[in-house]
Amino acid sequence: MTSSGRISQSAFDGSKLRVILLLDLYDGAQQKFLDAYELMCNQVASIPGHISDQLCQSIENPSQWLITSEWESAPPFLAWVNSEEHVETVRPMHSCVKDTRSMRYSILRETHGNPQQAAPKAGKAAQQVQARVGDGVARHALTFTVKPGSESKVAEILAGYQAPEAQVDATTRLRRTSLFMHGNRVVRAVEVEGDLLVALRHVARQPEVRAVEEAINPYLEQDRDLGNEDSARVFFTRAALPAVHHVVADRPEPAGLRRHALYYPAKRGQGMELARLLAHQDESAAADPDGPVYGSTVFQRDDIVVRLVDITGELDADPVASLGVQGAGKAAELERLLDGPAIGVEGSLETERNVNRLLSHADMMPVTDRTSADS
Repeated sequence: MTSSGRISQSAFDGSKLRVILLLDLYDGAQQKFLDAYELMCNQVASIPGHISDQLCQSIENPSQWLITSEWESAPPFLAWVNSEEHVETVRPMHSCVKDTRSMRYSILRETHGNPQQAAPKAGKAAQQVQARVGDGVARHALTFTVKPGSESKVAEILAGYQAPEAQVDATTRLRRTSLFMHGNRVVRAVEVEGDLLVALRHVARQPEVRAVEEAINPYLEQDRDLGNEDSARVFFTRAALPAVHHVVADRPEPAGLRRHALYYPAKRGQGMELARLLAHQDESAAADPDGPVYGSTVFQRDDIVVRLVDITGELDADPVASLGVQGAGKAAELERLLDGPAIGVEGSLETERNVNRLLSHADMMPVTDRTSADS
């Protein structure tokens, strides 16, 4: 079987997407759940890119349910699941559901009993999506804003907390936590070996983490009550900044790698396309044995795009590669998608001055970068 090698995660491979949502309902909540599901599925059915969904009930435990949905590709699903519309659509389910687990899979192969069903639709070529070779690491980020004027205090709190125990269980371990700020925006990126959801829940329960979360509460622009399950759920749903692409060079890790985070505010509705551009650029950059980019992860939600990049040397030694605009026409393409005024850069990105200016403005301030001892 062929593989895409260096790309361990991507929402941009063109494959159809299968989303699986496991739910454990409260006793007596079935009818309320079914009513909420009918409302949700009617809304989801009208979303471009949605193909179908199924609701299933366990034949062994009637409180366990399964919702599966199929999408033309990952981007339309991610655009919906990260939207404010999704937050409001699923809110009626919160009081019915005791526990949930969401899983997302690219569809690589399909088998049909009827050969005619297996034929591609007119105008569409059959696509054999390559399997990716994983590195055993799941990546995720959270982003939120704090009240203007509180940035230095928040940075002090976030930099000073005691790290939680890295080992979660026999198969799951928190490998790295990288925290950055850009103005009043905070981005916390985590790398987990094993089960991401298990790790995130473990970390959230640790006293040292709860203490720092409570300490920053007064400074948040979006109010939250961590003692209220619904309030906490909505906050972290809105704060989710999913990884949409990860690539690493297919060569030994060089000494002296430095991690940087770059913030790219997109024009309204252009976040996914901007993330796609950076993902493709980093694929090319990681394949260049003489380039500074060793690996990158692109995170995207709505019009927020953050690129976590591991490079050799100084960030400003090669501004074009550091920004991901190497190649003919790529700077102009980024200019078309980027909300320049929002980051303080207006005018052509094909000038050296504006490229350097953008790099300076996009570079996020590192707050803390912690790696477990045996990583």
